[in-house]
Amino acid sequence: MLWTLPLAPLAIAALVPVFGRSRRALGAPAVGVTLFVLAVAAVLVATGSSSSEFRWSPQLELSVDLVGFGRVMAILVPGVATPIIAYAAATESEGRRRLIALMVAFVGAMELLVLAADFLTLLIAWELVGAFSWALIGHSWRDATNVKSAAHAFVTTRFGDLGIYLAAGLSFAATGSLSFESLDGADDMRLSVIAGALVVAAAAKSAQVPFSPWLFSAMAGPTPVSALLHSATMVAAGAYILVRLAPSFESVSWFGPAVAVVGIVTAIAGGVVAATQSHIKRALAGSTSAQYGLMFVAVGAGSTAAAGAHLVTHAAFKSLLFLAAGVAIHAARSNELREMQLGERLPRAAGLAAVGALALAAVPPLGGAWTKEEVVAAAVHDSAWLGAAVFAAGWLSALYAGRWQLLAYGPGSREGASDYRPGATEMSSLGVLAAASVVLGLLWLPGASRTVEDATGGGLVGSQVWEFGLAIGLVALAAAAVAALHRARRLPTLGLPRSLLAFTANWWGLPVAAKAVVVDPVLALSRALARFDDLVIDAGVQAAAAAAALASRLLAWRGEITIDGLVRAVAASTLLAASGSRSADERGVDGAVEGLAGGIGTTGRKSRLLQTGLSHHYYVVVAAGLVVLVGVLALVR
Repeated sequence: MLWTLPLAPLAIAALVPVFGRSRRALGAPAVGVTLFVLAVAAVLVATGSSSSEFRWSPQLELSVDLVGFGRVMAILVPGVATPIIAYAAATESEGRRRLIALMVAFVGAMELLVLAADFLTLLIAWELVGAFSWALIGHSWRDATNVKSAAHAFVTTRFGDLGIYLAAGLSFAATGSLSFESLDGADDMRLSVIAGALVVAAAAKSAQVPFSPWLFSAMAGPTPVSALLHSATMVAAGAYILVRLAPSFESVSWFGPAVAVVGIVTAIAGGVVAATQSHIKRALAGSTSAQYGLMFVAVGAGSTAAAGAHLVTHAAFKSLLFLAAGVAIHAARSNELREMQLGERLPRAAGLAAVGALALAAVPPLGGAWTKEEVVAAAVHDSAWLGAAVFAAGWLSALYAGRWQLLAYGPGSREGASDYRPGATEMSSLGVLAAASVVLGLLWLPGASRTVEDATGGGLVGSQVWEFGLAIGLVALAAAAVAALHRARRLPTLGLPRSLLAFTANWWGLPVAAKAVVVDPVLALSRALARFDDLVIDAGVQAAAAAAALASRLLAWRGEITIDGLVRAVAASTLLAASGSRSADERGVDGAVEGLAGGIGTTGRKSRLLQTGLSHHYYVVVAAGLVVLVGVLALVR
């Protein structure tokens, strides 16, 4: 049954083209298979751990298991994907069958990733997730910009994928096995390199600095795709693999601090991006990087349980916010936050979106607030400066969550808005995800910490009263700042100069820096190599070709003088001999034959003259013959 979790969605995805084109014909099997995977995963988790493998050779096998945090992810992935796919089937019209098929297949690939128990299986799943995400981001491929955005996202994450290859190769070289469990047998040097390779791969996949800008490119995909990528699939893969394998790197002294530094830098940088972005989906993308940065911090601080718990709550409220963004974009006919303020026009959507925004801002009693407190506790316990930085990131979270909600669904002008009203399916999808965010508030109940630790296989530090009080105070301070900026009509820009706003909103100039430091030099090098190829390598080839052509012409000329001349001479001699033979034949052989024939004919005609019929003529002939005979005999003697 374990293999059905990834294989069932992949099989249904292959069959989607035969289901028809209507929304219902596509949505029913797609939602049905994700619900089936959800049910099977729940049964397997309830019945205990399980594992399976497919052996290719004594050294290579595909193995999957349902242990640790993987049990939570196996349920989370289809649980979040179900309302998102239903929303996509109801709202997307361009290439609907292809879109639904890819989204369902994406769920299967992610299931394989979270179940992987060895590097070979992980590599296959990692590559499938990357390939499907590329196809989903570039779904509207007729727009060349979307194709470029998909390529940017794909190439950036592919760079990080090299870390998985390196980790797999070193693991096999060190232990003779690709199993995750074999990492305990690796020597310190190789284990350290494996850890570094995985950190790079995880940072690229989870959009951590310096890889963060690829999330902006991912916004080229349809809104449901963004919701799926950012919640429990593509971007979650990096954080998940760190949660899964972090215990294997406890002996690597630099691992925890490095992961924490990457995470906190991204949490703050991404928070500023989210607070200054005017594009509704890009603002959420910045917050995604920031929230995964907090998960990295928790892993680096030694609390994989806090990281895993925050991943779960983030999946619920971030998918909700992205779907709410889709509703806002349809209603406002724009991606710009300053052109929305749809609260009065779409009050139900505004209320559901507010649940996600409050969870993002870490307002109790929502589950997002509880998991944020656990991340804070882990950071404070690990280091005072790290704890202070996480508090700052938390304040930014509340700031950009409040700003996003007020600009997208706050009160204001409705000029230019369309007559669009979300349908029952769209509202149901938002409602399911909002309900999930509310239900996760049960984490505040006594005993929830033990449940989280058992589910994730990690440990929690536990929040102190003063930490909770400070966090709530910072949330209140951020809310007051948002309200003040809104009253002053400065909320879209935060009162910042336009140049500074553009700089921070566009990932602190990282795309420009990458273009100047990486892209432009690589392109310049490629052009120089092309020029070198034209002037040196191709010139040599062309010179060799010219020499060959000259040699061919010389040989042809020499052949005409020698070989061709000899051939012509032989031909002329043959023709001359044939002409002479013909003349000899006509004048000699034919003449002799004709002369002999003529002589015989003449002789015959003359002989007929002797046939007179007179006896005395015959006697004379006989007598003459006797005389001749006697003469001959005499001569012979």
